[in-house]
Amino acid sequence: MPVRILLADDHEVVRKGLRALLPTESADWKVCGEAINGDDAVKKAKRLKPDLIIMDITMPEMDGLEATREILKELPDTEVIILTVHDSQQMLSRVLASGARGCVLKSDVARDLVNAIKTVSQHKPFLSSGVSEVVLKDYHLRGTGQPAEDIRQKYRLTPREQDLLSAIARGKSTKEAAAALGISTKTAETHRINLMRKLDVHSTGELVSYAFRNKLVPT
Repeated sequence: MPVRILLADDHEVVRKGLRALLPTESADWKVCGEAINGDDAVKKAKRLKPDLIIMDITMPEMDGLEATREILKELPDTEVIILTVHDSQQMLSRVLASGARGCVLKSDVARDLVNAIKTVSQHKPFLSSGVSEVVLKDYHLRGTGQPAEDIRQKYRLTPREQDLLSAIARGKSTKEAAAALGISTKTAETHRINLMRKLDVHSTGELVSYAFRNKLVPT
């Protein structure tokens, strides 16, 4: 049976790219509609009743996770694949809690999206390569969790580094965090690099995941 797919992304160029890609991979994949934001995705999903939705996580009006929850209340048999640029364990937890069956980093789309559709359309879970790396990294680090104060003392986190870590963990960019703290972007970037070096993490996503896992910032 054909798999009817709804595309939900606020960037037209992304929707056009997906629309062009999918039919070339399988004649059974039919794009039944496009949505330009989360609210639009909910309305069109209820009207079109797609088998599968490819949902961007960051959209105006309503984000992809909230839209996913709303859609699955009405259409529990519809499957959702979330597309995201965020590579943190916290974000993955939110994606899975929304009811989405798949999660693909946007950097993995060319390599993994086709397999994601094949897998999720069979009602099986799928995590792209980049997401799986986050899961493995978190698994290996989980056993090393230490009290937050011990970590601060061990790694000699300065008050300014702690403030920056808290701002980044709440989704602020380095530039936004710098403005909030009243420091230059260059100084904030230096603090961020020092934090990653001290905590032995290699991306902002890992930094955020480490901070929440070890209660370095309030949840």
